[in-house]
Amino acid sequence: MEFAYTPALLELKNRARDLTERILPFEDECEQNNGLCEQSHAAIKQAVLDTGLQAINTPAEYGGAGLSILEQVVVQDELGKLTNALWDAVWRPANPLAHATAQQRERYLIPEARGERRDAVAISEKDAGSDFSRAKTTATPDNNGGYVINGEKWFVTVGDVADFLIVLAYVEPEHEPTMFLIDVDTPGVKITNVPRYTHTFVYEHPEFVFDNVHVTSDAVLGGVGQGLELTRDWFTEERLMIGARTIGAAERALTLAVEWARERVQGGEPIINRQLIQGMIADSVVDITTNRALTHQVAWEFDNADPNDATMRKTLHAKAATVKLAASEASNRVVDRAVQIFGGRGYIRDYPVERLWRELRVDRIWEGTSEIQRLVIANEANKRGLENLLSFPNPADEK
Repeated sequence: MEFAYTPALLELKNRARDLTERILPFEDECEQNNGLCEQSHAAIKQAVLDTGLQAINTPAEYGGAGLSILEQVVVQDELGKLTNALWDAVWRPANPLAHATAQQRERYLIPEARGERRDAVAISEKDAGSDFSRAKTTATPDNNGGYVINGEKWFVTVGDVADFLIVLAYVEPEHEPTMFLIDVDTPGVKITNVPRYTHTFVYEHPEFVFDNVHVTSDAVLGGVGQGLELTRDWFTEERLMIGARTIGAAERALTLAVEWARERVQGGEPIINRQLIQGMIADSVVDITTNRALTHQVAWEFDNADPNDATMRKTLHAKAATVKLAASEASNRVVDRAVQIFGGRGYIRDYPVERLWRELRVDRIWEGTSEIQRLVIANEANKRGLENLLSFPNPADEK
């Protein structure tokens, strides 16, 4: 059992740290202007390409970095230290695109890997959040072998800059959940609202309406009826990445809080000498280190699992839920303590700890709420037992 970074992982971590440091100067602009100007986006894009960290989840043959799940986690851990969700400026195609046909790869995946296109995943609806099986968007076959899409989608992250959407709709009359690739300039696709959220995100989360949107059969991604499976796979991977990013964010918040506690003098000595401050620091160290270890472990398990083992896939789905639940809640505790250590300054938007405090709150909600993660974990324990959830993989079982 080896817990040290390999030379290759260490080099990757340093590269991700370098990219993060190159993006850091854009945080204030993003906070003050609720986004970045065109020149700043171009500078970040060049930094991503310079470090070779574009499309880290996409095979190199299609223009991506071709990283394993563990390698992606190492990168996301570093990028998570950025405020204003600037980690999202480091584009990473949605993993359902792994099921694209050759034609779809040429039209969507390869240009996105190069940074020339951008997707947004449109799954949630007004009455379908964590339970995406309740989605009401429909795809009705037309007389030309294509489909007519009708419905609405909420919380479409990056939808303000995406030029194509990955949309979950139900093919009627069989009501088969299916994903569709839809260009945003297709007639009938319209942004109807751009809500303002607690965080200041580098991109927006608009609401879309699809009004008699005509698409050809080539728009189907992964096959008719495969929409829920692709959605679950997408959620599973995203939950791991959320775990990694939130722990990176927590580390930055704690680092800033410790530096501040060393400098801030009250009652004649630095507040880091106060036991109540020391307790918050110690609890935060525990939250970060334990969750980083878990996130790396589960990522490693993903890379070493048999993709054809359906039972293992379900166990890993629950383990990803464990990571997301534990890391998102722990990171929220850490940033809340960091704000407390900073005192009044921790409540000023000029300070990164305040921004991290606002931004990390959503990680307990999107890609499945903490409550949904608990249900996923408990259901796995009930159906297949605790052993697989609580133990390391057995190599004998993998053969």
